[in-house]
Amino acid sequence: MTPYCVHMTAVFLLCGVIGSLLFVITFLIDGATRPGYRPVRHPVSALALGSRGWVQTTNFIVCGLLMTAGALGILLATEHPWLALAAAVFGLSLVASGVFPMDPMRGYPPGTPEGTPEDTSRTHGLHDWAGMGVFAALPVTTFIATLQSTDLLSTVYSGATTAALVVLFFSFGQAWENDAPRTGLIQRVMIIIGWVWFAVFCGSLLV
Repeated sequence: MTPYCVHMTAVFLLCGVIGSLLFVITFLIDGATRPGYRPVRHPVSALALGSRGWVQTTNFIVCGLLMTAGALGILLATEHPWLALAAAVFGLSLVASGVFPMDPMRGYPPGTPEGTPEDTSRTHGLHDWAGMGVFAALPVTTFIATLQSTDLLSTVYSGATTAALVVLFFSFGQAWENDAPRTGLIQRVMIIIGWVWFAVFCGSLLV
C-alpha cells in the first residue's frame, strides 16, 4: 500500500470513529434537553420531528456519511469486501433514516395524539425500511468481524456485541409494537453498544 493509500485509509477510519461517537453524543444531549421529549419512551428517530428536528436529521445524515467513509477505511485496511459492504449498508441506511423521517406519534412532538396512527405516510414506511437496514446490517458487520478476527479479545468482544445486538433488536421490536414505556431506553442501549463497537473497531485498525 502506497503512503497516500495509508493516509487515506487512516482518514476514512477516523471518520468512522468520529461519526459513531458524535452520533451518540448528539442524540443523548438533544434528547435530554428537548421539551416534551421522553428519552426513556420515545425512539431516537422522533428527535427528527418538531422545530429542533433539524438537529437529529443532520445527525443521521452527517454521521451516516462519516460511518460510510469508515466502511471504505475498513475495506482498505482489511481487504474483506463482505465486512466492508455490511458496514457500508449500515452507514447508508443511517443516512436514509435522516432523509425519510418518521411520522409524529405517541405524544411527540407535543400535542400529537397518543398511540400509533392506523395510517402512516410513505415517508414513514421508508424510514422503517431504513431502520431495518441499520439494525440488521450492524450485527451482520459484528458477526463477520467475529469470524475474521485473529485476536482472542477482539473475537470475544465482537461476538458478545453480536449477541447483545440481536437480543436487543428483538426486545426493541416487541417494545415498539406494545408501546412499552421503556422502548426508547432499550433502543438507546442497543445503539450505544453497537456504535461504540464500530468506533472501537475502526480505531483498532488505525494502530
